[in-house]
Amino acid sequence: MKLRPLVASLALTVACAANTHAGPGKHHAAPASFQHIATFDVTRNRVTVGANEIVSEVAEIVDVTKDGRTLVYTDSASHLIGFVDISDPAKPAPDGVVLLDGEPTSVAVHGRYALAGVNTSTRAEVYCADDDEDIGFITDWRGKLVVIDIATRQVVAEMPMGGQPDSVAVSPDGRYAAVVIENERNEDVAGGLIPQGAITDTTDPCDLTASGAPVPGKLVVVALRGMPQQWKSRDVDLTGLPGMFAASDPEPEFVDINRANMAVVSLQENNHIAIVDLRSAKVVKSFTAGDVELRNVDTVEDDLIKLDSDIVKRREPDAVTWIGQGLFATANEGDYEDASGEEGGSRGFTVFNMAGKVKYESHEAFEHLLVSAGHYNEGRSENKGVEPEAVEFGRYGRDDLLFVGSERSNAVAVYRMHGARPVLQQLLPTGIGPEGLKAIPRRKLFVAATETDVFDAGIPTMINIFQRREGLGNYPQIVSADDANGLPIPWVALSDLAADPIDPHTLYAVSDSFLAKGYIYTIDVSDKPALITARLEVQSADALDLEGVAVGPDGSFWLGSEGQTPGGRENLVLKVDPADGTVLERIELPADLIDERRGNGIEGIAVTGTPGNELVYVAIQRAWPKEGDDDKLNTKIGRFEVSSDTWSFVHYPLEAEQEGDWIGLSGITAMPNGTFWVIERDKGWGDSTAPNAELKAIFEVDLAAAQFRPYGTPLETVGKTLVRNLTDTIAANSVWTAEKLEGFAISADQQLYAVTDNDGVDDAPGETVFLFLGDAASFGDD
Repeated sequence: MKLRPLVASLALTVACAANTHAGPGKHHAAPASFQHIATFDVTRNRVTVGANEIVSEVAEIVDVTKDGRTLVYTDSASHLIGFVDISDPAKPAPDGVVLLDGEPTSVAVHGRYALAGVNTSTRAEVYCADDDEDIGFITDWRGKLVVIDIATRQVVAEMPMGGQPDSVAVSPDGRYAAVVIENERNEDVAGGLIPQGAITDTTDPCDLTASGAPVPGKLVVVALRGMPQQWKSRDVDLTGLPGMFAASDPEPEFVDINRANMAVVSLQENNHIAIVDLRSAKVVKSFTAGDVELRNVDTVEDDLIKLDSDIVKRREPDAVTWIGQGLFATANEGDYEDASGEEGGSRGFTVFNMAGKVKYESHEAFEHLLVSAGHYNEGRSENKGVEPEAVEFGRYGRDDLLFVGSERSNAVAVYRMHGARPVLQQLLPTGIGPEGLKAIPRRKLFVAATETDVFDAGIPTMINIFQRREGLGNYPQIVSADDANGLPIPWVALSDLAADPIDPHTLYAVSDSFLAKGYIYTIDVSDKPALITARLEVQSADALDLEGVAVGPDGSFWLGSEGQTPGGRENLVLKVDPADGTVLERIELPADLIDERRGNGIEGIAVTGTPGNELVYVAIQRAWPKEGDDDKLNTKIGRFEVSSDTWSFVHYPLEAEQEGDWIGLSGITAMPNGTFWVIERDKGWGDSTAPNAELKAIFEVDLAAAQFRPYGTPLETVGKTLVRNLTDTIAANSVWTAEKLEGFAISADQQLYAVTDNDGVDDAPGETVFLFLGDAASFGDD
């Protein structure tokens, strides 16, 4: 087993949060690290206009006032600029909004003003019979720079920009603002290729032959002299730059300015970079961003994370940030498919000097880091992988820190820069789709704004606030080591835990149906973070949704696989050889019970007894009421006697449904005193401001004294005792309280562990909360 260089670095800078007990094993010296202190749900920002309440929906680009006490963010969906009071950064508060008459795409603070780029382009829509769909397209690229007085929240000036703004930056000395005018292509017209002709109301975009000359993007330099009404602007022509493959259609994307008033501009679709002297408003250098060779990445969306492809991709950078005056970094997201159908985006980041020479290239290391942390979104494999979209730089004391955000893996990597060489310090969780990153060194803060929500599930877009403190960070809490080929062991969606009966530092986990195959993971918990050291594939022809794992008295694994409604996947109990994953026994539920099954089936497994005389217990997640039966509270715990090949059952009384939707079982563990502890949880996500996550609890049941009976006969309802509700503990160790507490284990030395399922980063924040809960003897005391 080997630790990858980046993961080894990460392992030295993470540990459990202060509110959980110190874990067993050795510890490292505590460097400074970013620790999550607050999450702001942007829907808390709202304003009443007449009879209507307008609620902030998203947070995209974020900046901060000069005193570091107010965040300013864009919300293009709601056409507003939002404000967040971070006077106490641990208790961010809604601080109002300013409504605009267009889509704010970027914002930058200049003294007492917020400068917002606002897109007011005109759009049309037409039905295309060949595609059998409506095509929306821009007919007139328009926009303006809106100047907002932060104190009064009034718009004090507007400057027409002659096109569609996409990025705004203010120079460190406050002399200039630079506004990227993208004039983005119509992606549904002419195959989305550039250069693209202008579209008018009379153009038929369905024939893919849009006529006319392109409306080229540009950079606008604003001299910030005097009052906003007196500001003057100059255009910087970005067409015709050597090496662009669409020289008449530059489509600039992002801008950043250094202390020498040099702006670096990314031209994403052209895979190009320009350096602009703001004093002269002239391009002084431009060059292609180039290609990157990637090895051992996943390029096939087959519900498996297979690091087996070698590819070469155009960088196509999105965000750029200066690192001092002579170096800058690019986030190589990719956003363009050329005429051959080849997409750009090199899944990492690059450090360039001003001459265009690559001083550092991450290659596949950034993506491998996210695989190791369980943050890889397999559903993006055929596209652009982890899609690094954002980069930010800040000097904290003597440390030059680079932040790189992954849009599709919901995390920000923090690197300490040694010249042009980055060294990994941390990985920070963010919520879904981080886009806006802001370093606030004077207050030792860093914030990340996310642009994606899953409203129905209770996951909003959010701004997460981190503070740099002495001590170890709290994330990730579990990572994977290298396999025999030197690649990170892929994992996501851990759905149960079990302890090795002999080795107190070894646990086992399984992953659920997010992956197309079933896997058993070996976890070393002797240090922080916990380390996945091996992965065993279950050799089964059945479709599996592994939700339970236990170790039998002969050392075999016993697995519980959750089924579906009739006609779908079966609920199964499997006995598996730990040497090679071979299925030794396959056990189904009783036939009469199978006929009544619902989608929430076997969700945990525990085993007692001796070899050949095992008692296998399974938790059925929710009640399976018969036709016309409205009993949703009495689910079942089943017991299979291996020696007699028979099933019997008891009823388990679930808590009444709460704000967090339905309640169900998510695990069962045999305890040394002969009782069983079960996980009972709701479906809620959230934090203290949106408390629909209320029940993530451990209950104790005495199954040894219970009367198990065959299904179809009246069943005994067992009693239960609350041991502890872990909702607050999970909340304290995550940016947004996870829905699925799904694994719990007691080790050979009586230490307790728990884990949440990250849903494979699919429409979920992607955090895996791996908790060390201390000694079993004192666990129920809190």
